[in-house]
Amino acid sequence: MNIFIHELKAYRKSTIIWTISLIAVFALFMSMFPAFSKDADEFKKLLEGYPEALRKAIGLNLGNLFTILGFYCYALTFIILCGAIQAMNLGTSIVSKEVREKTADFLLTKPVTRKQVLTAKLLAAFASLVITNIVYIAAATVIASQVKTAEFSMKQFILLSMTMFFIQLMFLAFGFIVSVLARKLKSVLPVSLGTVFAFYFIGAISATTDDEAKRYFSPFKYFNNDYILKHSSYEASFMIVGAVIILLAVAASYFVYTKKDIHDV
Repeated sequence: MNIFIHELKAYRKSTIIWTISLIAVFALFMSMFPAFSKDADEFKKLLEGYPEALRKAIGLNLGNLFTILGFYCYALTFIILCGAIQAMNLGTSIVSKEVREKTADFLLTKPVTRKQVLTAKLLAAFASLVITNIVYIAAATVIASQVKTAEFSMKQFILLSMTMFFIQLMFLAFGFIVSVLARKLKSVLPVSLGTVFAFYFIGAISATTDDEAKRYFSPFKYFNNDYILKHSSYEASFMIVGAVIILLAVAASYFVYTKKDIHDV
């Protein structure tokens, strides 16, 4: 419990910064929505000039773009990208920061097992993401209610917002296993940015085709916004695959960390 509280306090500053940043990005996009929807015909003609492959890659759906939920789907492309970087940063720093700060061997001299250490640190990172999403969704709901030009489904809005949390969990798991496998990381940011943007571009490329199987290669495509708006639910197959990926990554991280040698300072 002491490790959990210590880690949660260590993440406090970054959690606040990331939460404010995500809300700011959302507010920036939503501030443009009233003017965007007012001149819908002109914007539609302009956007129709873009190649269809490009529109798919960046998440532009002209069929619902001029509704608040459709516009939010487009904004989510960038908001989730930021959220994924936050989660990857958290995951990658779980173990690597102890090696980088030369406190790993000291930590393991305490009367706790390696599994207990990992569990406490992982739960602290998870709690940080939960706090971020609760505050973000609450703020986003208030902002969306202020800028709306017509009534919208709050259930669909929450479902769309929650996709960021689920994607963050996958990147947290990716970062976790990288943190365990890496011998020493001087900085987590290059690894986090490289991993997140690699998956983002894979997802963007897969979006330009109609091959559903390619969506499995990028967490960013596990949640189809058009499907959510139509069915008010998630696609079960992608939820299952995502859960399996998270469980396997976490299980592998525990297995490797309990077996690996921790070098003295």
